[in-house]
Amino acid sequence: MTDVSTLFSPVRIGAYDLPNRIAMAPMTRVRANAAGVVRPSTAEYYAQRASGGLLITEATQVLPNGAGGAGTPGLHTAEQVEAWRAVTSAVHAAGGRIFVQLWHTGRAAHPSFLPEGAEVVSASPIAIEGTVFTAAGRVPYAVPRALTVAEIKEYVHAFATAAGNAIAAGFDGVELHAANGYLIDQFLRDGSNQRTDEYGGSIENRARFALEVTRAVVDAIGAERTGIRVSPTHGFQSMRDSNPEALFGYLAAQLQPLGLAYLHVLEPVVATHPSADPERRVLAPALGAAFGGPMILNGGYTAETAAAAIADGRAAMIAFGVPYLANPDLPERLRDGAELNAPDFATFYGGDERGYTDYPALGV
Repeated sequence: MTDVSTLFSPVRIGAYDLPNRIAMAPMTRVRANAAGVVRPSTAEYYAQRASGGLLITEATQVLPNGAGGAGTPGLHTAEQVEAWRAVTSAVHAAGGRIFVQLWHTGRAAHPSFLPEGAEVVSASPIAIEGTVFTAAGRVPYAVPRALTVAEIKEYVHAFATAAGNAIAAGFDGVELHAANGYLIDQFLRDGSNQRTDEYGGSIENRARFALEVTRAVVDAIGAERTGIRVSPTHGFQSMRDSNPEALFGYLAAQLQPLGLAYLHVLEPVVATHPSADPERRVLAPALGAAFGGPMILNGGYTAETAAAAIADGRAAMIAFGVPYLANPDLPERLRDGAELNAPDFATFYGGDERGYTDYPALGV
């Protein structure tokens, strides 16, 4: 059996000494109620997976008009905060650490997901190509309204407020979702941002929103409790950029002085991964050099490739997605070379506890 012991060496991430290098990647599960409140079984779901070094939750909206669909959770009401407190308490009781991923979906939303009268917004009035699944079936994405400069400042404040709510709910920190074609990413990339004001045009201007959000969150909760996730070449949701190397290199360099807990980069290591870059660009090493802090890498890693990335210094931690969803004891299985449970793709989004809390652990 290949030596994977590097995955089980301790690591310092931000304010925390973690027992291993295995992170649970953020994965949308669509199991909150209509008010964006997580259900009691969410505490069981995350606590089952607490043997990982760091758990990162499903994306959680900072404003009511940032929902990713019926059933995505929020962190902008007292009821939501209280429900999340049960989750963090369960994880901590099981010996784990947990960050919440904060997002606003921007143009990836649909009016049917949002409160009555709420608008779909983005950096520019450019819709995602194709269709989105709604309660009425698949429909074209809405053309978003471009946020005004005054509104952008309000959205920066909303991220900082949600980060404060996260700490009040007992989270160990937050991860800012600047990946996968959601609002922060929509400002970053020139395929979705064609503004002509101080938030558009140059790389420096397009990175302004991401940096303002990050600095506001750092001011609210501390850099050691703040991470950020990017997907520099991921084309999901019609995302593209004319020069991702320069854009994300600039962003990483600007983040460096802040002393964040980590930079999380989604960049698949296998061509068959659904988010693989057709051009097979590999940007993470350059981003890591510019960032200068702990890196979390994600994108189809196995125990062996993850251990190699840790051993050669490319990453401080590796995040696992679907394997962690289907294997609550994934760290133990990777350590022992045990067979993995097969994921039930039909239960990924929505539904009850089937395919959520009922995956068996080893020996069960």
